[in-house]
Amino acid sequence: MDYKYKQETITRSLRHAALAALLAGTAMLAGAHGDVTPQAVDVSTLKALGADWLESNPYRKDKEAIRIGDSAYNQNCARCHGLGGVSGGIAPDLRYLPEADEGDEIYIQRVRNGASRDGRVYMPPFEGILQQEAMWAIRAWLETVHED
Repeated sequence: MDYKYKQETITRSLRHAALAALLAGTAMLAGAHGDVTPQAVDVSTLKALGADWLESNPYRKDKEAIRIGDSAYNQNCARCHGLGGVSGGIAPDLRYLPEADEGDEIYIQRVRNGASRDGRVYMPPFEGILQQEAMWAIRAWLETVHED
């Protein structure tokens, strides 16, 4: 067997191995946003909000809420909405949510109630799973990555 033939065979084998690894990784990522258990959010260091749902974010620009919201987003939202709020195409890119009170109303209704169409769940409802404090902390963090 000559040197050139061996080199071509090795190169072809490496390409096949790389393609197989890429396809396997893609398959794992495609299923990664499926059924997952929401992660608990420790909001004990935030001001308690009570049982009545607020219409606007009480934690806007609150450093502790932003810290908690960052972690809570990564644990509960990033698998669909993407790291840093940057969507990879599965769900909306949350950097473009409307700002302030208008955006708060849209945000809290969607997070609480989820979104379904024709019997298909596009986003699960988080009311009863995440506390109001956690939802608003996530919103406070999202405001730090907002883009126009």
